[in-house]
This record gives sequence, structure tokens and C-alpha cells, in this order.
Amino acid sequence: MLVSSPMKQSLRYQQLSCQLVVEGLPDLSAGHGKDDLGILTGWSLRWAGRPELEGQRDHLEALVAAVLPYARHLVSGLRRSFGNPSGPVWIEPGQDGAHTLHLVSRQSGQPTLDLQLDDAELADLVRVLDQFRLDPRLQLAMAVPPPQPLRPHELIQRLPLQRRLAAPLGGMAALALAAALAGLLAPPPLPAGRPLAPATPAQGRS
Repeated sequence: MLVSSPMKQSLRYQQLSCQLVVEGLPDLSAGHGKDDLGILTGWSLRWAGRPELEGQRDHLEALVAAVLPYARHLVSGLRRSFGNPSGPVWIEPGQDGAHTLHLVSRQSGQPTLDLQLDDAELADLVRVLDQFRLDPRLQLAMAVPPPQPLRPHELIQRLPLQRRLAAPLGGMAALALAAALAGLLAPPPLPAGRPLAPATPAQGRS
């Protein structure tokens, strides 16, 4: 949904439990159209039954950079934190399958806001952030790294411990079985006896 004033733009991205509102202006010097948003002036994230969040551009970029890869790894079976604890936003696995979103306020003396999200709330947050990031009207050069494939050790961690141990244990068992069979099938040793002397050529008669 797009709400327009003579210059100011307000982009809204709505899901069941949250709504992201991004406000700004078109950057006319860059050739943006009147419906584009090229200069971000503020944003807010409204939750059902939770305090409304507001911030500047760096908070929004940090929110996207932390939440989206966190959700992607979660879908891949990996629960790990994303974002810098010394930065404005980070997210980590919580208790009982929940997810803890930490937001640091710019205002001096304000404590860090810790939000406990369930799977449905996290899914709604991911959807609104994806809608925002992929909106063609958004003409911002976001300082958000592109999605990266899982690293080799992360792919290994996706497998249960039993499956990770199955290959090396199976290889050791196969090696032991092959050694045992080799011992059973080895030819019997030759009986001890007089060593054979090399044949000598027959002597001719003189």
C-alpha cells in the first residue's frame, strides 16, 4: 500500500502480527519518480500487543541483516545468533523454541529492548522485511550483504549426530571385516623341510 503526499512517501508492509511503515522522499537528483522512495527519513514497526519500534536507517538495515539470515539458517535446521551484540540489533535462539530479538536504543539511559518472538511472529517479521527489501519503489542502496550459501561445516551440522558418525563407523567396520576375511582366506604356510638346492648341470664323461 502506498500513501502519498506532495513529496513524502509512506510505504506500508502488513502481516497479521506486525506492520512495517517506511517514510521518505524520492531523490529527484537521481531521477526517481514521484512514487519512489530514495531518501529514508524514518521507519516504525508496529506489533500486536507490543510497543511500537522506531529508528533510523542504520537500525532498519541492521534489522534486515540480522533477521533474514537467522530465519534462513533456522529453516535449514541451524539455530545460531546473527548480528553484533555491540551493534544496534541482534537476534538469537531463545528458550522453548522462541527467538530473542535485541534492540539497542540511541537514547542515553534507555535499556536494551528484548523481544521474545514465537515462530509465527518471526515468520510475519521476515515477510514484511522481505516485502520491504524487494519493493521496486524502494530506491535505497541498502548496506545489507546478499544471501550467502551455507558453509561446509554448517551443512555437516544439519545432519543428526547418528548420521554424522555412521560413515566413519561404517568404514571402520568394513575395514575390520575385510582384514578378518583376509586372514581366513590366506593360503596355509608351507611345511618345514629340507630346503631345495639349486639344480646343477649334468657333468659330461671324460
